[in-house]
Amino acid sequence: MGEIQVIKSKLLTCRHGFSTRTGGVSTGIYESLNLGANRGDPIENVLENWRRFGAAAGIDTDRFVHGHQVHGTVVRVSVKADAHSIAEPTPWEGADGYVTAEADTPLVVFTADCTPLLMQDPAAGVIAAVHCGWRSAVADIEAVAVKAMEGLGARRQDIRAAIGPGIRKCCFQTDEEVPRAIDGLLGGDSAGLYGPDPAEAGKYLTDLPGAVHRRLLQLGLAEENIDELGICTMCDPGRFWSHRAMGAVRGSQANIITL
Repeated sequence: MGEIQVIKSKLLTCRHGFSTRTGGVSTGIYESLNLGANRGDPIENVLENWRRFGAAAGIDTDRFVHGHQVHGTVVRVSVKADAHSIAEPTPWEGADGYVTAEADTPLVVFTADCTPLLMQDPAAGVIAAVHCGWRSAVADIEAVAVKAMEGLGARRQDIRAAIGPGIRKCCFQTDEEVPRAIDGLLGGDSAGLYGPDPAEAGKYLTDLPGAVHRRLLQLGLAEENIDELGICTMCDPGRFWSHRAMGAVRGSQANIITL
């Protein structure tokens, strides 16, 4: 199913990449580049997919920092010893973000509509990978991640952020609780981030990547240091895994960054 594609940000100077679903060896409902080991895909396929993705991204993916994502706000400060194979069980409780200042310590979060956020302070040598599902995002995992980076020596004015492929306002239909939660996160500074869905009364179309972008600005990141890639996963199920489009039986994208 097509050639492997690694999407990169023009702002991040360290090795990184956002995956698509093309260029792998998985078959059937997991065709073709499924990078999630807990989806039901044979592990030998997942391992080969990781080998291909790592080679295309220029990153050794035999071992990397990852774990069970729980849509919370735990951001784990990580060291090289925390890295483990995708075939091994995670050694810690759930987390939705990771930061490190250690070289050759790839950080990975998985997505299939949720917003992936990769950050780097090139001056301080600090990076982060954050899984921004809507519950994590409105609970302010963005601030937790930025503070964790600062704890390792980063400065907000130097942090660069890449907001990768995820479901966008065109497709993200929600109940009213999501816009209300975004209002709460942003202190009401949410103009343009949601509106009534003309196709269904009582529903809203909500811009989760835009909310993450605006929160990063509130936290002190510079506009010129934020790269919102503008890619909707649900709009292109031939290229991306999408929970909304495919349901729970599907593969997963991976989003990776390393010093």
